[in-house]
Parts: sequence; C-alpha cells; structure tokens
Amino acid sequence: MTVPVEPRPDTRVLFWRFWLATTTSKTGAMLTAVALPLVALNVLHSSALQVTLLAAAGQVSWLLLGLPAGVIVQRCPLRTLQVALEIVRMAAIGSVPLAHWTGALTYSQLIVVALVSGSATVLFDIASSTFLPSVVDKEELTARNSLFSGTDAVTHTGGPSLSGVLIPLMGPVAVLALDAVSNLLSALVLRTLPQRRAGARTTEKAMVLIKEGWHFVVRHPVMRPCMIWATAVNFVSAALLALTPLYLVREADASATLVGIVIAMDGVGAFLGSLLATRLAGRFGTARAIWGAGLLGGALALLIPLTTSTGTAWYFAIGNAGFAFGVVIGSIITRTYRQTESPAELLPRVMATVRFVSWGALPAGAAVSGVLATTLGLRPALWIVCVGALAAPVTLLLTRVRGLRDLTALSAG
Repeated sequence: MTVPVEPRPDTRVLFWRFWLATTTSKTGAMLTAVALPLVALNVLHSSALQVTLLAAAGQVSWLLLGLPAGVIVQRCPLRTLQVALEIVRMAAIGSVPLAHWTGALTYSQLIVVALVSGSATVLFDIASSTFLPSVVDKEELTARNSLFSGTDAVTHTGGPSLSGVLIPLMGPVAVLALDAVSNLLSALVLRTLPQRRAGARTTEKAMVLIKEGWHFVVRHPVMRPCMIWATAVNFVSAALLALTPLYLVREADASATLVGIVIAMDGVGAFLGSLLATRLAGRFGTARAIWGAGLLGGALALLIPLTTSTGTAWYFAIGNAGFAFGVVIGSIITRTYRQTESPAELLPRVMATVRFVSWGALPAGAAVSGVLATTLGLRPALWIVCVGALAAPVTLLLTRVRGLRDLTALSAG
C-alpha cells in the first residue's frame, strides 16, 4: 500500500499567509501607537517626560536584545518562535485593559508592558526578515519587500486613523484590547505555516556567532554606511514620533482623531515611497535613490514645526508624509540588498547586527526628545528634531556611496 505524499504548499500561498499574519499584527500595533501614549496622557495624566520615556521603553529592547536576537532566531524553529512571540505580545498588551477595568492600572505597568512587547517585537522582526527569503525567490525579493513596505504604509495610515476614530468612541484602553486580539489572530494564521530554520544548525558559541555577523557588517563597504544611515533615520523617527502626540495635544490643541490622522500621514508617505522605490532604483540607481529621496524627505520635514494650531496641522501632516517617503525608499533598497548579498547562514545575524545598531537609536531618540522638550519647550525641541532629518542622507554623502549609481558596485569590497 502506497502512503500518499502530501503536496508541498505553493510558495505564493505561503507568502500570502505570512503576509496576512504580519499585516494583522501590525495593524493592531498601529492602533496601540496612538492609544498607549493617550492612556498615559489622558487616563494617568503623565508628564511630558513620562510619555517620551514610555516611547523609549518600547524601543530599548533593540539595545538589549538586538545582537543576541540573531543567534536566538538561528537556533529556534521560526514558526514556533513567531507564534510564541505573538502570544507574549497579546498577554502584555491585554494586561492594560484588565488592570484598568479592575482599577489597578499604573504608569509602572505601562513601562513594563512597553518593555515586554518591545522585546517580543525585536525577536519577531528578525525572525520575519529571515523567514521571508525562505518562501520567496531571490529575484522576487525586491518586489515582495516593496509589497511589505506598501502594506506597512497602509497599516501606518489606516491603523492610527482607525485608532483616532475609535478612541473617542471606546476610549484608548479598549482600543488596546483590539491590538491584543490582532496578536491572537496573527498567531493562529502563523500556526498554519510550515516550519523553517534560519540556515544550518550550528554548535558554535553565541559570542562567536555574534562576532561573525558583526564583523561581516562593519567591514562591508556598503552595509556599514547603510547601517549608519539607518541609525540616523531611526533616531529622528523615534524623536519625532515621541513628540507628535505631545505637541499636537498640548501646543496645537488637537483632538485624538486629528492626532491619529496626522500620525497616519506617515503611512501615506511610506505607501507612496513603496510604490516608487523599485522604479526610482531602476531609473537612477539604488545608491542615488536612497540619498536623493532622503534629501527630499528631510527638506519636507522642516514644514512640521510650522504647525501652531489645528488650522495649521496640515504642515505637520505633509512634513510627516514627506519624511516617511524618503525613509521607506531607503529602507526597501537597503533591506533587499542585505537579504540578497548576505550568505544564507549569516543572514539572521546580519539582520540582527543592523537592527541592533540602527534600531538601538530608537530609545535614544525618544529619550533625547523628552529631555529637549522638558528643558527647551516642545516647539524648540520639534525644530531641532526636524532639522536633524537632513542628517541621514548627509551621512551617506560623506562616504564612498556618494559616487555610486548602484550599491552593488562595491559588493566585492
């Protein structure tokens, strides 16, 4: 008797399941991006410094786990790891509504929730970046990364906008419960995917593996300057995101709905960037597309501090969209470059090294923005951050990348 062999799932089916799971999770996360600081502001009446420290707490895990994350991902089955991390995020975010409804919610709990969910996000992000090349052909990676960035842009638009509509109806605490549900749904879909591993198993010690990934990146003629670019971008992005709800509520007297709409414009700019990234890279070259789009986005970011009231909030919206436009083009190009130019066995550690350095700037950016707002005031702090948006493309123009048309020109070192 012949035992029937179960056919392997089509890679397109696997991709779309993976896309559905991550999109569901990210949509919920964008609800929280608006709701969590408003819980601190409107429910617990936290100070400006406390709100920015809350934002920093959500990002500090990139410094704590950024490098070990690559080793953890390489040693764990990817599907099992991602499902477990979604359950952790569900429990962390879901604890806030439970505590509020029982009268036990405190600012300290919000900090712990931000730390736990942030740690899970670090591992999940590295695992997702490693899983994608296992279900997508190499020649399709740029298009698939563009699709993911476009989807991220839509969630960045729709999530905050939806949050801005739901918060006046349900309150920010109830909106967090929706994010917890999104994590559960994502876990259920991820559970249907086949098991994958990041390269071959290894018995090498963790520090040896970490050093291999680190040395590959910092000695690479393209990945190193691109990592510095990403670090500058993330510092400014985190500082801007931390200041946005504070500035709009306290300086422009904006409602929760308007806050959500302005934050959502980040997604509009990112969506446009994702649509044009491949086309611009093909026409002008990958290297030129990164710093050219970055200069344009940085210039538009200078419109943001011109917002002084709800009637001038469109300055903030356009500047936010413009900055995101430049950032996402560079993000798509550099991420695809790392995925295609890194050896398979090094990929999770390469991704972890870059995220450790570049995303490690996120808590620093949020914390610095809080210090600036406390010492100088919200508007001067916002001006400083927006002027800093031009720093990222300048970092590339100070390296050998400036003279390149395409990043691959220096691949051989």
